[in-house]
Amino acid sequence: MSNAIKRPAGLLGMHHVALRVRDLEACERFYAGLLGMQVEWRPDPDNVYLTSGRDNVALHRAAADLAPEAAQHLDHIGFIMDGPAAVDAWHAFLAGQGVRIVKEPRTHRDGARSFYCLDPDGNTVQMIFHPPIAPRLAGT
Repeated sequence: MSNAIKRPAGLLGMHHVALRVRDLEACERFYAGLLGMQVEWRPDPDNVYLTSGRDNVALHRAAADLAPEAAQHLDHIGFIMDGPAAVDAWHAFLAGQGVRIVKEPRTHRDGARSFYCLDPDGNTVQMIFHPPIAPRLAGT
């Protein structure tokens, strides 16, 4: 690394994700209706910005003729929970709502606990308690 340019101050975390989705209305129902995010801004019928108060998820309607190879290949997005019990409660709730669960809840080697589900457009969503960052985000 060159000494000529000093790295700026540290990042504040990743709190924004923009997803290109085929079914904007179904995805909005998932993120707002089921997960409880609030609509922050709807600039037009093809875009909606949602927030939980600490982050931002932008949903952008994909063009009907978008070629599959033009799509980004996102592995998953994650929502931080405040404890392992919250992960299990969200699992029970979302499974009860008919949301497709792709990996059941489990505790990881580092003490994290998570499960994975799919939003209506097939994006993988992880619900996770991650000990190093959950207390900071909860303000403790």
